[in-house]
Amino acid sequence: MSGKYSLLNNVYFLGGFATMGGMLFGFDISSMSGVVGTERYQEYFKHPSSSLQGGIVAAMAAGSFLGALMAGSLGDRISRKRTIMLAACIWIVGSIIQCASVNAGMLIVGRIINGVAVGLASMIVPVYQSEIAPKNIRGRIVSLQQWAITWGILIQYFIQYGCSFIQSNAAFRIPWGIQVVPGLILLAGISVFPYSPRWLADQDRPEEALEVLANLRANGNKNDPAVLAEFKEIQDAITFDRTLAARSYAELFRYPNAKRVFLGMTLQSWSQLTGMNVAMYYIVFIFQGAGITGQNANLQASSIQYVLNVVMTIPAILFIDKWGRRPVLLVGSTFMALWLFLIGGLMGRFGSATSFDGNSTTTWAISNNSSASHAVIACSYLFVCSFAISWGPVSWTYPAEIYPLRIRSKAVSLSTASNWAFNFILAYAVPPALQNIQYRTYYIFGGFCVAMTIHVFFMFPETKGRTLEEMDELFNSDIPAWKTRALPASKLEHDIEEIKASQADEKAEVK
Repeated sequence: MSGKYSLLNNVYFLGGFATMGGMLFGFDISSMSGVVGTERYQEYFKHPSSSLQGGIVAAMAAGSFLGALMAGSLGDRISRKRTIMLAACIWIVGSIIQCASVNAGMLIVGRIINGVAVGLASMIVPVYQSEIAPKNIRGRIVSLQQWAITWGILIQYFIQYGCSFIQSNAAFRIPWGIQVVPGLILLAGISVFPYSPRWLADQDRPEEALEVLANLRANGNKNDPAVLAEFKEIQDAITFDRTLAARSYAELFRYPNAKRVFLGMTLQSWSQLTGMNVAMYYIVFIFQGAGITGQNANLQASSIQYVLNVVMTIPAILFIDKWGRRPVLLVGSTFMALWLFLIGGLMGRFGSATSFDGNSTTTWAISNNSSASHAVIACSYLFVCSFAISWGPVSWTYPAEIYPLRIRSKAVSLSTASNWAFNFILAYAVPPALQNIQYRTYYIFGGFCVAMTIHVFFMFPETKGRTLEEMDELFNSDIPAWKTRALPASKLEHDIEEIKASQADEKAEVK
């Protein structure tokens, strides 16, 4: 395909299609949030207690934790591309089991298997995206992962909404079974994608790496100065990496890697402690607490939240490489804290102890106060918007770009595993929390948002505009994190100009 345009040379197409791995996560979120409050689901699974319901939802996160840990070694051994293909295969199996579930135990098994697939994909897709994307749009490409998640949530939720009118068990079996479709599409599509050029170079396949890089950057022109400069930077980084240490998990916790590994793990943990995914899983219970009653009314109010999640991710995709990572994170967590404290305050002031027939999870709700109910719903929508434009995309972008190649796959696997560990804990703990400490649950998440704002300000350097190979210099410097936005421009432009000058001299000599 050298010298000819092809979609398989287009970074936007490759990065966008690969995010179907993220869409699987979105499908899974809605596959539960849309049914947990429905009569058919509650009756078939014998009105699961808050603890059992938490276990059913958390089963996916438990599987994802295992999948994310597995992905580190798999990404290095069998390639980023083949790991995504493996995730698609596992997802198909898990979806079939989930669709065929006859009891809570079988449902949990299916969700664990689905979780392994999501863990693999959620870890390796951002790595693949970051390794194929040029530095000036890397944030945009990796942010597509979060957008795909939001689309998965939205599409599956409307499928759930349509199926909620079916007066049989198909009301939840059809949405669970239809999850096979994106898995099949992902498996078929990714099989013809190129390997990561950085993975190829690291596997001592430089000719293939150069060819892929030339296709991605210059429509197959291997003599393009930008291609040669980036390829040289990749090779120099690999040569330097091989003079250091063995590629083991132990190296992740040695100086100077430990700091970056800690940052990636805490960033992904904080993204869960915002409470966003909990809000997605248990949105039915949240709106019950706001005083929204009736299955259809609740589903309609929830759908607005999912639409906002999709729409408000778009500005982050378009401008993340202009705004930078730090300001987006800081502004996002500040506003999320505000909305969470307002929700807790409104529900504490205007709510009271209550219960709903057939569902013991919601024990505190606003009643007969439409103004307070609307205010809570508005704050919930604003919370989702604040997350979608900030922590949603950056929490995937930042960990995928800050590590050197020799440890990138393993380090990102630990970061992603941290995400799923907290996802599991929160998915399991929130139903009992809503039942026992009620509106105070929102204060806890608001406090987390304040803590993460402080942490980001003091500890997270700005990474926009840097190549992956320049991260060592950035993170190993003594410059405080809050001053890194003023660092000089990337060295890649200088290298490109040198190669251009050299090529011009060669042409002059030939003449």
